[in-house]
Amino acid sequence: MGQEGLGTILVLLAAVVAVVAAMRRLKLPPLLGYLAVGMLLGPHALGVVRDSVTTSFLAELGVVFLLFTLGLEFSLPRMIAMRGEVLGLGALQVGLTTLTAAALASAAGAPLPIAVVIGGAIAMSSTAIVVQQLTEQAEINRTHGRLAFSILLFQDLVFVLFLALATATVGGEGAFTPATALAALGKAALALLIVLGAGRWLARPLFFEIARHRGQELFTLAVLLVALSAAWITHAVGLSLELGAFLAGMLLAETEYRHQVEAVIRPFRDVLLGLFFITMGMLLDLRLLGRDFLVVSSLVVGLFVLKALVVTLVARRYTDSWFKSLRAGLVVGAGGEFGFALLALLVKSGTESALSQPLLAAVTVSMVASPLVIRHNKRIARLMLREQGPGTTALARREHVILCGYGRVGQNIGRLLERNGHEYIAIDLDPKRVRAARQAGDAVVFGDSADEQVLKSVGLAAASVVVVTFADPPIALGIVRMVRRLRAAVPLLVRTADDSSLEELQRAGATEVVPETFEASLMLVSHVLLFLDTPVSQIVRMVGEIRGERYGALRSVFRMPDAELPDAAETAREELRTVVLPPGAWAVGHTLGEVRGRGAEVQFSAVRREGIVGRDPAPATVLREGDVVVIFGLPEALEHAEAVLLAG
Repeated sequence: MGQEGLGTILVLLAAVVAVVAAMRRLKLPPLLGYLAVGMLLGPHALGVVRDSVTTSFLAELGVVFLLFTLGLEFSLPRMIAMRGEVLGLGALQVGLTTLTAAALASAAGAPLPIAVVIGGAIAMSSTAIVVQQLTEQAEINRTHGRLAFSILLFQDLVFVLFLALATATVGGEGAFTPATALAALGKAALALLIVLGAGRWLARPLFFEIARHRGQELFTLAVLLVALSAAWITHAVGLSLELGAFLAGMLLAETEYRHQVEAVIRPFRDVLLGLFFITMGMLLDLRLLGRDFLVVSSLVVGLFVLKALVVTLVARRYTDSWFKSLRAGLVVGAGGEFGFALLALLVKSGTESALSQPLLAAVTVSMVASPLVIRHNKRIARLMLREQGPGTTALARREHVILCGYGRVGQNIGRLLERNGHEYIAIDLDPKRVRAARQAGDAVVFGDSADEQVLKSVGLAAASVVVVTFADPPIALGIVRMVRRLRAAVPLLVRTADDSSLEELQRAGATEVVPETFEASLMLVSHVLLFLDTPVSQIVRMVGEIRGERYGALRSVFRMPDAELPDAAETAREELRTVVLPPGAWAVGHTLGEVRGRGAEVQFSAVRREGIVGRDPAPATVLREGDVVVIFGLPEALEHAEAVLLAG
């Protein structure tokens, strides 16, 4: 690499760091930062960075790894249970959008084969942008997220047909015949069988052998080999790279290595995915946008309206409300990289209609706007349907408890508050935990507990008590200071691991600080004194005095300089998980007792149905389509129970 190439990389890195940092400060999706860098530094603006075969290939690998990690979140039984949504909803969306757009293009003067290609291009959405943004928002497993992903998966499958039609049209090979379509479908089916078979019979033994030898670098290489091999197989027969990677991830999701695989692949995914979005931004020609502004903007609006309308109408039969189907339509309303590829093929061949170039710009602009639309899809849907949002917004206006952190401690506090008739709102920064908790019906929001706007939005002004459950003293200290700056008098309780930051937290304004080690000592000595026949009243008085003295009697202990406190969250392996029952799942129509009878050795903590949460459901509870089943147990037991619930 020459000095010029290194300079380009440094400029690119500096721009990315600055712009993405600004996006986070403005609370905008980082995606917009990457796209903005591509637009500013690309060939159509400053010209610092130019698209090349190498950068495009590396960028596409970012999407491959994204779909691979998404596949790790899906199990094969779940995908089988979703087959009706993928084949039904996906086919309706692609078919109706293509026909409508093709009819409009034909009316505008495009020949029929080209009109069909244009229609197919408009029907495509951006898998990378939609999946990335929904994952960041913890919405990929919500109803609208599931419906959107079903559509995207079908688009990946059918893209090969549109690509074959476009190639035949621009290459002068004549019309797209049924024989051509059958050949493409046959090759696609063969590729899928190869990926599924190799993943099931080769991947598990491979990772077992590698894990047995405890080689981290070998494990990393094996993960890259599996992901890229599956992508290569599907690409070799004309399907997308992303589809093969998704299938490979989905098959590894059924193994005990899924979490380590995800940890290994994440650095590659994040870096290369950022490059992908930069290359997408480089495609936008600002000069064309300025010259044909009215035409391009009209096409962007028409693109969003057409696709959102089609999806809203066809998705209504797969969900219980217009609100959810409209959210799905907004999520997939923009154009995508597959559509861009089809239109670019027409433009490069010289066979395009007069609309192809403006459509190319419109698809790119819609992709740039897509993260904002997805980010605010709930708000936009409510405005369009004129609905008033329920949930935490209404709760924040009433008296409630704010829980900063919703880990094991926060969840235990929430359950006990709920049992005693008190309402709460929890704040957490773990998107997976927030997603699972919201699916279970808990009042949890994603956000930083030390952020002023977040605290205001969860109703700090009306809160009765604030509880900080984070064991990390610096994080707790930042939250305490922000809460006290916004509201001086609210009771503020803080959990700590030991007494190392007790005085500092008290000076910052904590009403009570509860060190776990001291409370454990108090409970243990209370039981010891009971066995020594000490009167209960004397034990209660002693405990009260020690707490009143701020644990002074317990703070004179010998401590090793390098001593580490055990983390209960690490040692306790049991956890909660939510499972959404899609159409076709085996558990639909069966009782919880029947599910347990098929070997599901977990505790059924709750069932959420139509927004109502039933805690500790009876074994005779009959499950329905759309139910959210909350299960509790060891990770391996949870995997088996999910497979039982979703089996087709």
